[in-house]
Amino acid sequence: MITRLLQDTLLATASSYPDHTALVVGDVRMSYLEVTHYACRLAHTLHTRGVRRGDRVAIFMDNTWQCAASIYGVLLAGGVFVAINAQTKRDKLAFILHDSDTRVLLSEPHLARVFGTVAEQMPSLQILCTHEAKGLPAGVENLDEVLADMPTTPPLQSAITLDLAALIYTSGTTGDPKGVMHTHQSLLFVLDSINEYLGFTQDDRLFSALPLNFGYGLFQWFSAVRAGATLILERSFTYPAQVFKCMNDEAVTSFACVPTVFALMLAHDAKQSLHFPSVRILTNAAAALPVEFISGIHRLFPQASLYKMHGQTECIRCAYLNPALADLKPESVGRAIPGTELLLLDENRRAVAQGEVGTLYVRGPHLMRGYWKQPEKTAEVLVPSSLSGEFMLKSGDLFKQDVDGDLYFVARSDEIIKSRGEKVSPAEVENVIYRLPAVQEVVVAGIPDPLLGQAVCAFVVVREGETLSIQQVKHICSERLENYMVPKHVLLLPELPRTANGKLSRKLIMEQCSALLAELK
Repeated sequence: MITRLLQDTLLATASSYPDHTALVVGDVRMSYLEVTHYACRLAHTLHTRGVRRGDRVAIFMDNTWQCAASIYGVLLAGGVFVAINAQTKRDKLAFILHDSDTRVLLSEPHLARVFGTVAEQMPSLQILCTHEAKGLPAGVENLDEVLADMPTTPPLQSAITLDLAALIYTSGTTGDPKGVMHTHQSLLFVLDSINEYLGFTQDDRLFSALPLNFGYGLFQWFSAVRAGATLILERSFTYPAQVFKCMNDEAVTSFACVPTVFALMLAHDAKQSLHFPSVRILTNAAAALPVEFISGIHRLFPQASLYKMHGQTECIRCAYLNPALADLKPESVGRAIPGTELLLLDENRRAVAQGEVGTLYVRGPHLMRGYWKQPEKTAEVLVPSSLSGEFMLKSGDLFKQDVDGDLYFVARSDEIIKSRGEKVSPAEVENVIYRLPAVQEVVVAGIPDPLLGQAVCAFVVVREGETLSIQQVKHICSERLENYMVPKHVLLLPELPRTANGKLSRKLIMEQCSALLAELK
């Protein structure tokens, strides 16, 4: 079967291996045929709710089997899936649903406390929820009941490979998330490139506790389906001992991880030995892996090849290090993924010399279409290449390259903080802290952290005559932001330094507060 669309990978695998286990989520085990039947029923359901080619359908769920299967259901309906982290708070959810013009929201009853108020503001939004004993909010349809009467055969397909498949929202420097537009073509290309260098087969058992709205987590599911492998999906690492037991009980062969989780595992291993002999593929992305972790990782995963990778939502993945070089070049993220090219260019878009710092530019079919409804922002990062009629992605990341062509990350040229493998917009955190009446000024920045990559730090000036505690700042952030966005450090200062033209400068703040920051490490 020719796979021109993302959903074709599921249909092809289900045709070849219908009884093979596709998903393991807790006590639930689903075959490829069962996943396909669910996705087809959902596709027909969405059609009866008016979803047509190109319409956006939001999936606001935890890491459940319904969430994973629903992604393919939306695609089979010809829709564009918008996966939203279950930790997302009300304000951001409202923004994403409004910005994406979402027609249907798929969710779970326990998240009604978040989407309930938003739904009241969007009367045209249709909401379907999986059923739980606690019941469903008024006006929300029981998804399980609706699906029961729907066909299990795929609906007729009208999409082509250039059509949008996904809107993946990522934090922006303005404080509002940006919807990254990916087509079937871009996602299929990067999927095949990733599976080529990782070498997944039907016998592999991939393990992931990464959220499915996160590109790294999403592609664990896509990779498994493409290879006919099994995905063991966990909701989170909240109960690490349970997760570790599951990994060994399920004899996982591939483990996708971020440095924060590696740190947790190594700390646990120091108290109680961990050992995962079945893992043959170990991947790290989303944040740089500390060199100090590598020897411990080899001890925990003695049979595993370690793949260090680099990417961003706008292209999903752009570089990986050959695992044979993991110990020889522990600070490198390697070279371009198969079928693509990476360039290091200066401010005039001329190639930099070996060893010099340049901005990373990405060429290949895996580039996003652009930012949803933001042509100006799109033009800033999708820039003309030296080849007529082609665009390349200006990543905003600074790198060096060694004599062999392997890349070394230097810094991010924008102000986005990367903490726990997630992107944090300083402006978004600042906007929340400014809700406190006692706050006069606030600047949020990332400071180096051995476990988090970067720790979110808030520099706050309190209004004269007002009182404010560090706990109050953290509390309001916990109420309105995802956990990874809540500042680890809050510094209450009498004033913040400014540039000559009167603007607040993160650089000056970091320089003038260096002594205070050193005490936090």
